[in-house]
Amino acid sequence: MKRYSAILIGLLALSLIISACGNNNGNGNNNGGSASTDAGSGNKGTVEEKVKLNWFVTASADAQIPKGDLDFVKKTIDEKFNVDLVIDYMPLGTDFQNKLNSRVASSDIPDVFFVDGISSNQYIKNGVAREMTGLVTPANMPNYFKYWVKEEDLPKYQVQGKFARAPIPYERNYFRSYYIRKDWLDNLGLQIPKSYDEMIEVMKAFTLNDPDGNKKNDTFGFTAYGNGTNMSMEFPTYVKNGLVGDFVVEGDKFIDTRTDLRMQQTLTDTKALLDLGVVDPDWLLNKNGQQYEKATQGKAGIVLGFGKNIAFDNNAEGLQAKTKEITGNDKADWAPFDPFAETGTFIEPVPSNPFLFSSKSTDEQIKRSMQILDWLAGEEGFLMTHYGREGTEFTRSGSQITLNQEAFKANVTDNGNFLTVYQWFTPISGPEAYEIEVADPTITERDKAIVETINSYKILPSVGTSLVVKEGMDLAALRKRMNELQVQVIYDEKDASNWPKYREELMSKYGGKEIFTYYAEQVTAAQGKSITFDSGN
Repeated sequence: MKRYSAILIGLLALSLIISACGNNNGNGNNNGGSASTDAGSGNKGTVEEKVKLNWFVTASADAQIPKGDLDFVKKTIDEKFNVDLVIDYMPLGTDFQNKLNSRVASSDIPDVFFVDGISSNQYIKNGVAREMTGLVTPANMPNYFKYWVKEEDLPKYQVQGKFARAPIPYERNYFRSYYIRKDWLDNLGLQIPKSYDEMIEVMKAFTLNDPDGNKKNDTFGFTAYGNGTNMSMEFPTYVKNGLVGDFVVEGDKFIDTRTDLRMQQTLTDTKALLDLGVVDPDWLLNKNGQQYEKATQGKAGIVLGFGKNIAFDNNAEGLQAKTKEITGNDKADWAPFDPFAETGTFIEPVPSNPFLFSSKSTDEQIKRSMQILDWLAGEEGFLMTHYGREGTEFTRSGSQITLNQEAFKANVTDNGNFLTVYQWFTPISGPEAYEIEVADPTITERDKAIVETINSYKILPSVGTSLVVKEGMDLAALRKRMNELQVQVIYDEKDASNWPKYREELMSKYGGKEIFTYYAEQVTAAQGKSITFDSGN
């Protein structure tokens, strides 16, 4: 969850004045959701005229859409749905949020846009987002509901008493793992760490003992990212102290991990880790993606990674290939590990970030957008946006597809790795949902071992539902203050003894008690047993 600054909130407020996003915006649409249509068909024979669409979505930092027909996804979408789809894209973060807020403030709201959970609540509250009632339905988006989202889960995703956001399809396996430079371990005669203490000892060795053998003191044990604001949850000190994921249920208690009393010891351990000098000193300022840049440049030996193929041998943009390319070291070897593999590394996934429709868009713009989204969620769209074109970047025989890596590199990777832009709606690692198997000749035994290792990690139960706030609750303000206090403890205070006092401030002045009690009520409904939240004051 991202912090909200006063400037961003001001932009949102200004957008209401400028754009007057109400129930009747004068362009012929009805915000109650009257644009119901057979959106799932995608039959351009029923389309009367071409429609221009503009979306604003998240993408990887290296993504760049090529011009003209080199972008075969846009060409397909435009022809199939008789549209001119323009996609604006950026990595998710502060810059993304600033740009989106600027567009909202200038009455240039994208027809479809991706946001984080906190921001979506604010947009819905301010009338920027359109009601989805009667729109996002199994009739209009059959693939979305068949493969990814249960209709009964949508009421749990409502905020402000409205159905104005819906979850993007989400990975059922995070493929979340720490990765370590095994070649550095080999150089130093060390083993892959199996505990927190062993992990810290390796961080020391990577920092002090010249693991790359270049006779320079230029490496650190660990790097992460904090976007300039956050006490990163990538630090292993969280799980060490029993704080796994954002929210957990312990017995009959709901736990918000980042405001829990155990954060005192987590902050204490993190301060001690930083004092050792084994962590990239720029971790707090790193934006998401920069931690991987540091890792592939040979500046850090441990990093937290997400995704099945982030360190595969032939993933040209992954840790393994990039490190070899940048450092010139053909022996570079990133291996997965987690010091908490046997006790629990993370929690089961639940629906997370949503997509929204603009309250300014016409019925026809929403209709076509739903058709395209449902195509992306279906087999044809998924395969094209993840693997390319059948007969060019891959071939198919029954339920098996075989990748043409040379064609993929030439037509996708070398053309700005542009497919990642279209994967925002289905950030899924494989086509198993469609009962399709990928026969990738580039998958090595090492790659298979990576997946096997990560799949062996113990994953803990989630709270069982996505969680939402209601009118009057300002989770953004709470998280903003929480981040400020945690960074203050890390860098400005001698120890973490003030955390219980800071927690009390978050629970009372910033509404934490009411927010997390409301969360506990939602978990009670989802799990069918009484769950309570103890604010401690």
